[in-house]
Amino acid sequence: MKFFLQCLQLLPLLIIFSLESLLKLFIPKKRKSVTGEIVLITGAGHGIGRLTAYEFAKLKSKLVLWDINKHGIEDTAAECRRLGAKAHAFVVDCSNREDIYSSAKKVKAEIGDVSILVNNAGVVYTSDLFATQDPQIEKTFEVNILAHFWTTKAFLPMMMKNNHGHIVTVASAAGHTGVPFLLAYCSSKFAAVGFHKALTEELAALERTGIKTTCLCPNFINTGFIKNASTSLGPILEPEEVVDKLMDGILTEQKMIFIPSSISLLTVLERILPERFLAFLKRKIDIRFDAVVGYKTKGQ
Repeated sequence: MKFFLQCLQLLPLLIIFSLESLLKLFIPKKRKSVTGEIVLITGAGHGIGRLTAYEFAKLKSKLVLWDINKHGIEDTAAECRRLGAKAHAFVVDCSNREDIYSSAKKVKAEIGDVSILVNNAGVVYTSDLFATQDPQIEKTFEVNILAHFWTTKAFLPMMMKNNHGHIVTVASAAGHTGVPFLLAYCSSKFAAVGFHKALTEELAALERTGIKTTCLCPNFINTGFIKNASTSLGPILEPEEVVDKLMDGILTEQKMIFIPSSISLLTVLERILPERFLAFLKRKIDIRFDAVVGYKTKGQ
């Protein structure tokens, strides 16, 4: 009862802050400058990482590009230089903690202190639990979430010292709701969303308000990782559309970016709607993609 009464006392603040948020919807947000900032992007050899690098290059940031694919990362760096930016390519295995730490030391010694970190590298295996091999599960977690810990531990200390920086977590809508045949991926992305939220709170508790955080949670993207994906939520997202929204979110310091925005409503509904209705709703959303199902052969 005491807690309930305390919550009632907060009602005026809820009304004020809700009105403030509503008002901000009609006021253009100021975009910060990233000129001269050292931006490190993991998984920059293709897809979202590559296109994000191009956008930072146009804004005259200094690029540090990591990827396990040497040819892909060198192509990205070359295009960034053509766009007028300084770009440094590193072949890094983001599933390997020691490779991350040793590469981070090289970056700090040869280039400088990273002030914007974009944890984008990711892997996905479209299969049920039985068809997903143990090494695939381990790699999913090593790349999709553990790498976030190692990169952040490597570059956050100087951001903390300067009270200036930005850490971007590329997660997924699958980090908010479960999807069949993406068990390992969903689990790792739930962890990535949790990492973002807990890190945001930790920075606030340590009064490092100059370090911003952003988490990207898109629906299926047309990058070729998931084959023949479809959903009634709308067409599969094009990478360019996602990167446009990601860059806008970074430059306006948004904490959470849902693409499409309707996903944010679904995350709320999942917490309040009856379970049977949710099951019906998920059938209507009708998520489909090619997947390997090992259960039947396992049971035979």
